[in-house]
Amino acid sequence: MPSKELFSSTLDISYQFSGKSIILGAAIFNGEVLTHHLVNVPLQTINRHGLIAGATGTGKTKSLQLLAEGLSDNGVPVLLMDIKGDLSGLAKEGTVNPKVMERMAKIGIDWKASGYPVELFSLSEQPGIRLRATVSEFGPVLFAKILELNNVQQGLLAMIFKYADDKQLPLLDLQDLKALIQFVSDEGKQEIKKTYGAISTASSGTILRKIIELEQQGASVFFGEPSFDPHDLLRTDSSGRGYINIIRLTDLQSKPKLFSTFMLQLLAEIFSSFPEEGDAEKPKLVIFCDEAHLIFNEASKQLLNEIDTTIKLIRSKGIGIIFCTQNPQDIPASVLSQLGLKIQHALRAFTAADRKAIKLAAENFPSSEFYKINDLITQLGIGEALVTALNEQGTPTMLVHTLMSSPSSRMDILTDSEIQQNISGSKLTGIYNQPIDRQSAFELLQKRMNLMHDDEDSGNSTPATKQNKAELNTFDKILKSPLTRSIGVTVAGMVTRTLLGSLGLKSRSTSGRRQ
Repeated sequence: MPSKELFSSTLDISYQFSGKSIILGAAIFNGEVLTHHLVNVPLQTINRHGLIAGATGTGKTKSLQLLAEGLSDNGVPVLLMDIKGDLSGLAKEGTVNPKVMERMAKIGIDWKASGYPVELFSLSEQPGIRLRATVSEFGPVLFAKILELNNVQQGLLAMIFKYADDKQLPLLDLQDLKALIQFVSDEGKQEIKKTYGAISTASSGTILRKIIELEQQGASVFFGEPSFDPHDLLRTDSSGRGYINIIRLTDLQSKPKLFSTFMLQLLAEIFSSFPEEGDAEKPKLVIFCDEAHLIFNEASKQLLNEIDTTIKLIRSKGIGIIFCTQNPQDIPASVLSQLGLKIQHALRAFTAADRKAIKLAAENFPSSEFYKINDLITQLGIGEALVTALNEQGTPTMLVHTLMSSPSSRMDILTDSEIQQNISGSKLTGIYNQPIDRQSAFELLQKRMNLMHDDEDSGNSTPATKQNKAELNTFDKILKSPLTRSIGVTVAGMVTRTLLGSLGLKSRSTSGRRQ
């Protein structure tokens, strides 16, 4: 067995960084906490992504909280996906606790209670700053994934989106998309056939029914305007601390498809709108995805490929993504191989399948002359973890059994009144919580139908000729009006595909936002 002195010297060399870092805790060797021999993570490499894993109740959430605090203290904004609803306490300072003081004394660093600048967001009707996106921003490919369409139906949906682009019909919410599907399947069927091909009534009917199913899951409140601008995630407070943006997702646990698709759309939107950063001293934004299995369990092979590609590319924008889950095997191997930071809490071996999972988890770490990893993973106490990171040269640091530090913020949730106070005090609430219902595809198609019915009632429903062509093109006149032209400015950006155009996403326009 290597000596304590050899372990300590190897540790101190491996975790010596020239730039800023976040202290995670102190090393443990042969059951002894080595006070002042600290395990830390360099800020520069956190955009190489990471993983926090472990069984329920082993301390994953507190490790996430600790990392979020360290990032905020260093001026790095954070985005947290809060599935369980236990992260809101970051907004308030923690309370002095004898166990916390004892732990921090063993580690050898001071503990000070502190609350952090927090914004609370929501994708649904529960309290929070409302996150929305338009149907057009999702695009036909991602939307087809939500609806679980086959290839024929997906092709039809793509054609409908193309028609909306060509005719400058903004698709903002589900009502717009339903109205357009009904139009191309009925009154507009002949027009569509001439330019885009025949419409299958059976396929359009299936798409329409699936959209109604999506509405019944509460998706209507998510699609619409004002559309969220991801640059609002990059704010710092007056003291230079990064905002911790928490998306409250407790009511979306039963809707993993909507959540996973939103997550991918947000990542792609961030990628398309943020500039290249190169090798910066610290990340621009770090995203924590709690209960990450909800993203991957419901994803198709094609969607997994898109997630894999997005994660590879997005770090060049200065964005780090840290997945939190119970078992590393919840993460696809292609994604797991890209995660530089690993914080592994205890796993429990109750069955043969558990023992196999533990063996696979141990293989994710660098080899160690100081620990028997397979055994140690099952013996870790609460608030202990195996840690390895990337140093500033991109090389994995030594694997260390770590006594994790205690968070400075409250290790409990906010009360309902505290949540309301936080939301009402945010300047983003006034920007995003008042929906905008401007003229879009639904209203424009309704006008067109009214004009067509008026022509029929007046006996002018004759075949198109040079004489009455202008009458039949009344819809084009509407599109050329000053009001519609202003809408066209907004919609024009939809035509440009980003590097991730295979997702079906469109570039964002900020016209009409924050009014």
